[in-house]
Amino acid sequence: MEIIIKILDNYYYFVAMVLFVIGLHTMLTHSNMIKKVMGMNIMETGIFLFFVSIGYVRGGRAPIIAEEGGLLYINPLPSALILTGIVVAVSVTAYALSLIVKLYATYGTCDADEIAMLRTREDQ
Repeated sequence: MEIIIKILDNYYYFVAMVLFVIGLHTMLTHSNMIKKVMGMNIMETGIFLFFVSIGYVRGGRAPIIAEEGGLLYINPLPSALILTGIVVAVSVTAYALSLIVKLYATYGTCDADEIAMLRTREDQ
């Protein structure tokens, strides 16, 4: 019973793992490249949630020095790292989507399997 209470108190770790697995499954099982990028974004969201959850302290405040003592503070480092991670994730997503547009213009499809098949035909 105590384990269930601890799991319910830390449900955000479970949600982060579920998001990561959903994104991984999407990337591995779909051949459409746009769906792969969407799966990558879902994985990133799970990772961001996990890292922000690590820095969370229930009842904590922002780490601003005040005259009051004995307060709990949250760790600001994971939040700062996640801001950088979000910028990188948006940049990677934009770059991946621009490559997909170029591939679609060249091959007429967004399906990775079809593009691989068309490329092997070109090489022969």
